[in-house]
Amino acid sequence: MIRPLQPLLNAIQFMTIVPTPGADRLDDDWLLSAAKYFPLVGALIGLASAAVLLAGSAIWTGIVPAVLAILTGTILTGALHEDGIADTADGLFGGRTREQRLLIIKDSRIGTYGAIALVSSLVLRIALLASLPGWLGAAALVAAHSLGRSGILLTMSAIPYAGNVATAKLNYPTTRIDQIGRMWASAFTVLGVLWLATTDVWAAGCGLAVAVVLGVLPPLAARRLLGGYTGDVLGATEQMIEIGLLLGVAAAVGHGPI
Repeated sequence: MIRPLQPLLNAIQFMTIVPTPGADRLDDDWLLSAAKYFPLVGALIGLASAAVLLAGSAIWTGIVPAVLAILTGTILTGALHEDGIADTADGLFGGRTREQRLLIIKDSRIGTYGAIALVSSLVLRIALLASLPGWLGAAALVAAHSLGRSGILLTMSAIPYAGNVATAKLNYPTTRIDQIGRMWASAFTVLGVLWLATTDVWAAGCGLAVAVVLGVLPPLAARRLLGGYTGDVLGATEQMIEIGLLLGVAAAVGHGPI
């Protein structure tokens, strides 16, 4: 009974700290088969964060519900993507050569650039979420988390892996997700964004536009400076998309349609 759900369980296992009994990695291609579920898992993380935001808003005012909601997503993922944006910032800005950058990214210690990137990511997301009405903020969280995981999938499909395959923590696929997988991933992404689009279509459009602009920056920089992506670059991409979507939604709420 578990085997048909194996790719979904693997996606949950990869993206979160949620216990997934039976989610053994059956073969070398487990990541490729699980990738199509990344947007769905992102939406589920977003739903959990949204639930905390709405529950917190019923008890506290001000910034507290937003802090709790962002912490929920961070805890559920084991700060996987926060670690990615910190390491990527250290590597891309701190290294002079491709080899130096890859070495810094692989180093678990955080440097000045990484600390700035990590704090900026947390502060921006909290401040932006706190500026939104409760239900719109909840919908934006679901969309941001789902779209962020879609960005991971697109990056893996668009540029090659730049690290050392032999020493990589994961067996990153050398082939691309098939057409059926892309269709499922697209459907899950649409599902994740649907609540936001039906709540405020103008805010959804602005959020998607800014998310795309910011989301392409880590892959483009990594392609130029590293020759491709690493696991940390994927985390940085996810974080930039989350920030971008919340930035766009907050801007739309503040100014409305032109």
